[in-house]
Amino acid sequence: MTECAVILAGGQARRMGGGDKGRLMLGDQSLIQRVVERITPQVDAVVLNANGDLSRFDDIGLPVVADSVADFPGPLAGILAGMDWAAGQGHEWLISVAADTPSFPLDLAERLAGSDTPVVLAATPDPERGRLPQPTFGRWKVALRHDLRAALNDGVRKIRQWTQAQGESLVLFAEDDFFNINTPEDLAWAEQNLT
Repeated sequence: MTECAVILAGGQARRMGGGDKGRLMLGDQSLIQRVVERITPQVDAVVLNANGDLSRFDDIGLPVVADSVADFPGPLAGILAGMDWAAGQGHEWLISVAADTPSFPLDLAERLAGSDTPVVLAATPDPERGRLPQPTFGRWKVALRHDLRAALNDGVRKIRQWTQAQGESLVLFAEDDFFNINTPEDLAWAEQNLT
């Protein structure tokens, strides 16, 4: 494999008492631990993207990279941080996953690699549009990092704005493959259905 993965730690669990959302417990593991276990067998290496005091993730046992673009511009900055790290490690491709989505497919990387476009996003069925992109789950050609950096510096913040300009393709997954946890109700549902 020439792929590595970046786990996007995401923001704070504001609606759930604060703290890092990926640190929420689901059963006997944190969301980040579950995500690490799911993605590690699919790639050669894994890195975590987070901001602030990076030492708070020392117990995870992964390299941690911060955004290199100021003002926390969102997930694209995390993907860029992952791309830069991947380039330094000699990887050609980056798989991105979100830390608040603990049950993404175990064959995510393999299925995303089935497309030869430089950016491939996961998608789920949508009755109105056919496919609903899940843009934090994707496969990214690391060589695009310079273009992505320029786009972020020009103010681009929406993932799809940039990926569509790169000729993205979408790979369809099942409707419930990317259940993410944003509220106490989501966590309660996951406790009942994912543990």
